[in-house]
Amino acid sequence: MPMAALKAGIAQDMLRACLEKGGSVIPGQHFRGELKNEGLTFPAAWHVLRKGVIFKPPEHNVKTGDWKYSVEGHEPDGKWLVIVFCFKEVNRAYLITVFSVAAKARG
Repeated sequence: MPMAALKAGIAQDMLRACLEKGGSVIPGQHFRGELKNEGLTFPAAWHVLRKGVIFKPPEHNVKTGDWKYSVEGHEPDGKWLVIVFCFKEVNRAYLITVFSVAAKARG
């Protein structure tokens, strides 16, 4: 059963907890493909998962019933990344996709 929608701050805290011992983050196939297409590494994405911010409310995926969140921030080389994810359980996040936003890049 899909989880209920969460406020941005709570979702952000839960995402951080998924990165800790006892939690898990599952990079989906589409996410892995887009990470490669963007020329990025897992450590760069993990940096955004740890330090990024959820600015927008979640979007409901009618097909799966999940609520999708977008965490945004700069990766270490200055690219602004958006990582779309959902929670499969309280301590398990599933990464759906990733993309960069050139207009927000540093440098």
